[in-house]
Amino acid sequence: MDSIRETGVGGKSGVGVLDKAVGILSFLAEDGPASLAGVVKGTGLARPTAYRLLAALEAHGLVAREEGRYLLGPRLLSWGGGTVGSDLVGVATPVLEGLRDGTGESTQLYVREGDRRVCVASVERTGGGLRDAVPVGAVLPLGHGSGGKVLLAWSEETDHEAGELAEVRARGWAESVAEREAGVASVSAPVFDSDGKLRAAVCASGPISRLGDRPGRRLSHLVVEAARRIEALYNK
Repeated sequence: MDSIRETGVGGKSGVGVLDKAVGILSFLAEDGPASLAGVVKGTGLARPTAYRLLAALEAHGLVAREEGRYLLGPRLLSWGGGTVGSDLVGVATPVLEGLRDGTGESTQLYVREGDRRVCVASVERTGGGLRDAVPVGAVLPLGHGSGGKVLLAWSEETDHEAGELAEVRARGWAESVAEREAGVASVSAPVFDSDGKLRAAVCASGPISRLGDRPGRRLSHLVVEAARRIEALYNK
């Protein structure tokens, strides 16, 4: 996002302060936590304006601060969680922690929103070494990364008869190497509700230097097990 002129899907509304606030939220969603200087650079806002808006958004719980960096706040994320059901995020989080412990890698839960995917739960790798940190609220493309492949593979508009997405459906999981971000590999599996409808994609991700160019060989069974565990807890 290069300028406040691009405020997301709806563009400019003509209400200046609203457009600027939405621009900040869009920037934090797409680029993750940022310092005040990062917000100024990413949105094109004047520093005093960015500071005032961030303070107002923080007062309403729409933005939070951790170690001097701004990120999407708990109130905004709770609203977003309602679109997938707070129960799903609630039951998924401890399973993601277990998957993190079992794989030694960061884990996430993604849901689809239009032509993008949103991270609604995230557990970071502990200890030293490289890690793939995806903040809750991050908005990512559907066309890149294993989580996006899963969300596309079980969508109604996808051609399920041929191609990579057909292979994903056949084996029940997807992998990616350096698609969403250089140096990052991941494996994802679908999470279904009791009616068999796709609700989310559970993912484990980390550096290619640890996972190699076929991360599914190492992680697929653990990720699929985590997806089934989330389903069991959510659908009971």
